[in-house]
Amino acid sequence: MRKLKTHELNRLTIDEFKSTDKIPLIVVLDNIRSMNNIGSVFRTSDAFKVKAVYLCGITACPPHKDIQKTALGATESVEWKYFKNTIDAIAELKSEGFLIASVEQAEGSVGIDDIDCTKPVAVVMGNEVKGVEQKVIDVSNYCLELPQYGTKHSLNVSVCAGIVIWELFKKMNF
Repeated sequence: MRKLKTHELNRLTIDEFKSTDKIPLIVVLDNIRSMNNIGSVFRTSDAFKVKAVYLCGITACPPHKDIQKTALGATESVEWKYFKNTIDAIAELKSEGFLIASVEQAEGSVGIDDIDCTKPVAVVMGNEVKGVEQKVIDVSNYCLELPQYGTKHSLNVSVCAGIVIWELFKKMNF
């Protein structure tokens, strides 16, 4: 085996990325405080051709050096939009036909295999300490829960987003 050089990876240019088809998935960041987490979500969204990232509440917006540190330029390729209020983002998404899946431990939560991917999906990732706000859960179609088998109650938000994006990419990339 030989490690590939960057030019051998045949990656899209930013312009090519912007004009290519995306998976019908939008990632909604609900009051994420860590700019490293924000940047990581952008980078993962670029890797799997996510349609857009919606930044809500206290979630910082590009350009910012601490977001760029982990995004590595993905804020230039992935579309994004800021909303002061997450509920406003959800209302817009629902009006466009998106199903809303808040990633949260909740009564009646479902696994990733139970998400209907025949329609566009928006996944809401919650604050690192408080999770997804209850008022956002109240207007969601699903609460999506990843199983965990250790002693911790949650995953890092960017790690969780990576798992969710990858699993939905596999389901949507028919």
